[in-house]
Amino acid sequence: MEWQPEIPRWRQVYALLEERIDSGVYPPGTRLPSALDLQAETGISPVTARRVLQELRAAGLAYMEPGIGTFVARLPEAPATG
Repeated sequence: MEWQPEIPRWRQVYALLEERIDSGVYPPGTRLPSALDLQAETGISPVTARRVLQELRAAGLAYMEPGIGTFVARLPEAPATG
């Protein structure tokens, strides 16, 4: 991953996961990478990786199943048009 020094790393990894969720790489109900997996993939610290997952949960994009992992939350249905 190519880092932008003016942006905190946790925000950059958050944006990466958010993009993967929005694009369907991680559809609703999919288990997200663990903090250790994020650390291995991006080189961030374990504390930073845990913060990324915490921020995704705080934003409503993910939820945690204790002892199992963090999963993509079901996104609300778009209102019907017409």
